[in-house]
Amino acid sequence: MRRTHGIRQGTRSIASRSKSDRGRLFIRRVMHPYEEGDKVAIVIDGGNQKGMPHRRFQGQTGTITGKQGRAYVLAIKDGNMAKTIVARSEHLRPLE
Repeated sequence: MRRTHGIRQGTRSIASRSKSDRGRLFIRRVMHPYEEGDKVAIVIDGGNQKGMPHRRFQGQTGTITGKQGRAYVLAIKDGNMAKTIVARSEHLRPLE
């Protein structure tokens, strides 16, 4: 059997949700007001495919630099390289 090379390959455990969380919408996470300069953690929610960042950014911390439609623009450091990610608020968690 040929191995797939899609954008979500290898995400069986990363993008899956627990049995109690399936079908549940976390409204506080969706409605949280973010401002520029806020620190956020990228935590992928497999129940919402729109605005989902790539799985390699799961668990990373970034800074909000702007807004793009319903999504937020994040600046992160991937090794020594600065990267820009566009993700919706369902996949973000605020940090203090």
